[in-house]
Amino acid sequence: MLRRLVALVVVLPLLAVLLVVADSPFPDRLGPGRDAPAALVALGDSTMSGEGAGSYEPGTDGENDNWCHRSTKASVHSTTVPGVDRVFNLACSGTSAEQVGVGANDDPGSQARQLARIAREYRVTTVVVAMGANDDPKFGDVLGACLRAWFDRADCSKGLADEWRSRVDRMVPKVERALRDIRQVLRDEGYTPLSYTLVVQSYAAPVGPDLPNDLQNLAGCPLRTGDLRWVRDTAVGELSSGLRKAASAVGARFLDLSKAGAKREACAGGKNQDSEWFTRLTVDFDGLRDEVRARHALQESFHPNARGHAQFGRCMTEFLATQSREASCVADRDGNLTPVTNRD
Repeated sequence: MLRRLVALVVVLPLLAVLLVVADSPFPDRLGPGRDAPAALVALGDSTMSGEGAGSYEPGTDGENDNWCHRSTKASVHSTTVPGVDRVFNLACSGTSAEQVGVGANDDPGSQARQLARIAREYRVTTVVVAMGANDDPKFGDVLGACLRAWFDRADCSKGLADEWRSRVDRMVPKVERALRDIRQVLRDEGYTPLSYTLVVQSYAAPVGPDLPNDLQNLAGCPLRTGDLRWVRDTAVGELSSGLRKAASAVGARFLDLSKAGAKREACAGGKNQDSEWFTRLTVDFDGLRDEVRARHALQESFHPNARGHAQFGRCMTEFLATQSREASCVADRDGNLTPVTNRD
């Protein structure tokens, strides 16, 4: 009798464990399998889609009102990850954090849901994300307001400075929510957090105050000096700080690009425009003749150009090869971007 009681004491807990494991919500496999081709996937907005680099993929240059401007020269196509067989760029110019995530209405077109479909066929090893600027900060609208202020001979930064930090603070939970959506869709497809790398990339300052006076007009960069300085020295840095906070909250790695464009901003090269990594004021004059395209005639302005995207991809490649949780892209002695580990 005593032996039977002892056996029950030993066996019952084991049965309980087996029942829990059998009823586990986790799938039996990790992704599509080891033999599946490996993939690198980019999600986010214009800075990731390749806006400003030209060479846009068919169907993303206004066709059927699709203005994603996914470029074959986007930074993800200059990012090299050993063992990766396929690169997917799901980013879309103008995208918000909610559109990167699963969306309020389970939108099947959300980037996270597109990622899930890829993750079933490919073994996703790396996900790089850039988003947030189109949410509460509305960075594109800020540059537009500063452009109008140049015409009015007024400073736009004075009115924006007081509310900028609160805009960034409101953005952070939205970015964090989208990043958790990315984690969740991959978990639903059988991935664990250790089976892939998730990197959040911030934004580079596209303009700065160090430019020739003869380009501080419609010929290049029609923005006032005070506004240019505020964008470069304050706005972009605070935006990066907010994105760092969101990345940390979900255990993602973080690559800070806030100073990546130093001395390479739009118009900084003067007559040597080929030294710049960002587009100047860019007008699609042919598009102005079409009512639909006219609304997007300035869309490419003040975005990384093909040279900038190549440098961002170079820095991301080197960063992914390290074990660092976060780093900043800065120019080395040869003028190329390289990741420098951030030290607290």
